[in-house]
Amino acid sequence: MHLNPYGEGAVNLAADLANRRPATAGELADRCRAAGLVLQRPVIPGDLDLTLAALDAWEEIVDATGEHERAELVNRMLARWAAHPRLTDHAGGWHLHYRDDLLPLGSVLSSLIAVGTALHLVGRGMHRLRRCAVTECATIFADTSRTGRQRYCSQRCANRDAVRRHRALRSSGHAPAGTATRRAAR
Repeated sequence: MHLNPYGEGAVNLAADLANRRPATAGELADRCRAAGLVLQRPVIPGDLDLTLAALDAWEEIVDATGEHERAELVNRMLARWAAHPRLTDHAGGWHLHYRDDLLPLGSVLSSLIAVGTALHLVGRGMHRLRRCAVTECATIFADTSRTGRQRYCSQRCANRDAVRRHRALRSSGHAPAGTATRRAAR
């Protein structure tokens, strides 16, 4: 399987690596393979260093407060790490690369993350890359929902926030509709 920069795979890989940064080049290689990336060269510590630098730049995009700021940051990543598109069939099927051939993994990932993020944002919406809405959760996610209104990184965080809001309503004396009727029936 190839990570297609037109799809969500590249952005989800970036989120996975940013949320739980790899500690070694071997871990980076294993996680990239698990995500479906075909590794063409041995992975070295320099690949990890370059990937971590790309993730730092990518997190600035995630945390950007406006569309124009976000676009400028994406454009910087593209200028630094992407090349003109080219057709290739290096792994048994024609597809596009936005990088030069035979680059080390750190450069491949940097290009993949930059292009994948740009295509995700222009294809799905500039707001569809964010951190979880739960205050104590800093998890990054790419919103690939149908409606484009995903606020939480997981169902667990959505449930935790719903329980918190419910308890806050109850403690403030503003119980949800129907609660007083249920209490009176007891």
